[in-house]
Amino acid sequence: MKSAQEKDSFLQGPKYLHVAKRLRANIENGLWAPGTQLPVERELADTLAVSINTLRRAVGELVTEGIVQRRQGAGTFVAPPEPGPPTGSAGASTARRLVGVLVPSTTYYYPRVVEGIQRVLRDAGVGVVLASSKYELGVEQDELDAMVASGVQGLLLVPNLHLMSDPQAYVDGLRELPLPYVLVERRPPAPEPDDPTAWVGTDHAGGVCLAVRHLRGLGHQRIGHLGRRRTGTAEQVAQGFDEAAALLGVDVVDGAVARREVWGGEEIAEYVRHCATAGVTAVFCHGDRDAAALVVEARRQGLAVPRDLAVVAYDDEVAEVGDVPLTAVSPPKSEVGALSAQLLLELLDSAGSAPSHRVHIQPRLVVRTSCGGRPRTSVAGVPTGRTASAG
Repeated sequence: MKSAQEKDSFLQGPKYLHVAKRLRANIENGLWAPGTQLPVERELADTLAVSINTLRRAVGELVTEGIVQRRQGAGTFVAPPEPGPPTGSAGASTARRLVGVLVPSTTYYYPRVVEGIQRVLRDAGVGVVLASSKYELGVEQDELDAMVASGVQGLLLVPNLHLMSDPQAYVDGLRELPLPYVLVERRPPAPEPDDPTAWVGTDHAGGVCLAVRHLRGLGHQRIGHLGRRRTGTAEQVAQGFDEAAALLGVDVVDGAVARREVWGGEEIAEYVRHCATAGVTAVFCHGDRDAAALVVEARRQGLAVPRDLAVVAYDDEVAEVGDVPLTAVSPPKSEVGALSAQLLLELLDSAGSAPSHRVHIQPRLVVRTSCGGRPRTSVAGVPTGRTASAG
């Protein structure tokens, strides 16, 4: 069993090298196939929470290594594969099984989910057709229809349930699909007891409780929550914080628990001022980028992080690349993807007769600089694991 907490992780070496490592891994894992264009600079820099200059230096490393190519006036592309020997007849290629994978984004959070999916399917000799909905319902439906029409044998889906007026009706409607599917990082929001939907996801509430328990162990009594609205996991994370605060005796201060669709600079500045005035000494943030912005603003207002204000983030996408590496709840993205693929393979191999599984996998807490270290008092660690039910 892994421990729920990892030893302190500090950023070593120039930031652009860490960004280059992330981009390199995404390419090696097949997120951006040979010959495809990388996202535009601004989108990629915002996703990775780095400056344009840092991103350009990172991409420059990949250009030097021959992994990507810059094309004047067109953009940056993954280098095409070197020619190799023939891999077999056309008939053998077309007989290969294919699985469609539909995610909301190919730049944030989901690259490691896709990596886990591809690792399992590649080992099973199954190909992947990857598409992104870009968090748009119309695009999602078009991509889903295109995948079904393309002849894939199964689907791994991350639907944008948080954007739908009746998400349960959408999940119920998926039963009309003519092929097996598994939901990834999503679950039916209001299922009937005999709902047969198979899903694999992160236990977000459990991850939040890990973070709050850690902060309580460090002696923090007044803990704020800077949260989000209208994201795929926002409601689960918010509910998890409320439950953890009640369970662990957190002193919840009016205004210190706040959620927005988007946190701008002025809103974060006002939030920091309110926390300082109200005696809040720690904040749990839903999202690395908001947490990084909170740290910058706290220091601008004269607060030392973590001495005056401890910060823990949720996502662990770019938590370690800031000037103050962020302690973060790290969802088991690769494991979620891998297990989703395994369940789908079971459905395919059994012609749909395999039992339906509903699986929660618990995140882990990665302790870095922003929270101030390990607990002063003993805190029960929760091992990474999974719980599952078959129905």
